[in-house]
Amino acid sequence: MSVSKPAETSLWANRKCLLICATVAIANMQYGLDSAAIGALQAMPGFLKVFGYPDTSQAGGYGIDGTFQRLIGSLLTLGAFLSSLVAGLFAHYFGRKVALWSACLLNAVACIIQISTTSKVAVYIGRLILGLANGFLVTFSNIYTAEAAPAHLRAVMVALFSEWVNIGSIIGTTVTNRTKDFLDKSSYEIPLGTLFIVPTLLSIGLLFVPESPRYLLYRGNTEEARKALETLRGDSLPPDELEVEWVEMVKGIEEEKRTAETIGALDMFKGTELRRTLLCYGVIATQTGAGSWFVISYATYFMIVAGLSVNEAFKFSVMNTVLGFIGVNVGMYLMRHVMGRRTILMTGAIVQGAAMLGLAVPATVAPGSYAARNCVIAFTALYLFSYNAFVGDATYPTATELVSTRLRSWSVGSAISIGYLLAWLTSYFSPYFINPENLNWGAQYGYIWAGSNFICFIFFYLFVPETKGRSLEEIDELFNNRVSVRKFKTYQTNIINEALKDVKGRSEEMEKSTVSYAEHVDHV
Repeated sequence: MSVSKPAETSLWANRKCLLICATVAIANMQYGLDSAAIGALQAMPGFLKVFGYPDTSQAGGYGIDGTFQRLIGSLLTLGAFLSSLVAGLFAHYFGRKVALWSACLLNAVACIIQISTTSKVAVYIGRLILGLANGFLVTFSNIYTAEAAPAHLRAVMVALFSEWVNIGSIIGTTVTNRTKDFLDKSSYEIPLGTLFIVPTLLSIGLLFVPESPRYLLYRGNTEEARKALETLRGDSLPPDELEVEWVEMVKGIEEEKRTAETIGALDMFKGTELRRTLLCYGVIATQTGAGSWFVISYATYFMIVAGLSVNEAFKFSVMNTVLGFIGVNVGMYLMRHVMGRRTILMTGAIVQGAAMLGLAVPATVAPGSYAARNCVIAFTALYLFSYNAFVGDATYPTATELVSTRLRSWSVGSAISIGYLLAWLTSYFSPYFINPENLNWGAQYGYIWAGSNFICFIFFYLFVPETKGRSLEEIDELFNNRVSVRKFKTYQTNIINEALKDVKGRSEEMEKSTVSYAEHVDHV
């Protein structure tokens, strides 16, 4: 019997796994919906009439208190930071699916609070609870897709994160563009009502999704893990290749258990795990380092400060959201067919840094001019396209595969919590830089983020290894053998060969047993 390494089958052949991962990844749409809603609400007269104050000098006739503006963004981030931080402990006992269901429940509670109140304090509470939900949604959906996807399609399936974020942004932006002129509470209640979409769809979808096979296998549920893998792969692989993938997974997790001393937060900083943890932290941190949280959260407000009317800012916001969606799909194609992870990330850092300079330089040499305003429009669009095509697309696929299975929920959870902490600092201090009441830097704020993107480029080049096409178990072997960044791409691993040998040996034994039994029957 011929036994071979699992083939690199097409997306269509893996459509069942793709559908399952897409169902789980819908959790990330919540971030897109909320970002679009909150970013737009801060410029809506209907919202500002309830939570702001009259100000005839502002384009919409109302102003917003800086403290309130900072807190509605930063409390969401704080909640996500806290929930991501405890993700490892939660996952150790309850798994990926239970965590996502819990997040759906918290999400619904937060939405009810925000829609039904006119109190700023209640809004703060709702934002914090929504942040707790978002932390679990982002962490566990990306962990699940990384563990469920076949190696050669992992980047595409984990990058569904960006796909759903942008779909959420398109829906959110479309809704807010429709309600922006309402002068009553419905102007913000309707956009906030869209936040019920994700918990409803995800709660139902999870009923038909298997638990992560790697999580089940690590917990000792071998039979359930095998069934989960068979469900995910469907008929994309012949039985012998499915067996090779299964044996490789078993061997990898057995090796992890053999070398592990404990299972907990401290193990992330021991031995070869320290390198993996720091890389994971660094890659997730570059999402903030790229300037994405600033642009996504304040794009609409930022354009109004630059001199656009409320209607013009909303129209360009819709355009930028669509460009971001196109960028996601371009990036997914590039990762699948053209570039490795390192190249995608380094390209993104360069283009994003250039876009930030494109915002800052005109604001310096020709502040308040028509040309400077057009540069804000053009380079914001370029930035959002490039971020979604490169760094935004590649960070989660890269970060989730860099860490080991037994520590993935701890490592990725704590990395995302650090990312949220950095995002919180960004969302809290950005108004000081761009708000006319404070430093009033306007588009010159881009200089800071141009420098930050340059630092990200250096990090990608010096420290991030190429993992494209490697199974999670192969990546474990590479780190255990302390392979350098430069040799990561070409290093020959042994675990697949061992799995092939194991499966071939079993097949030969079965064939011998069958022949021996036939001979015995003939003799009788």
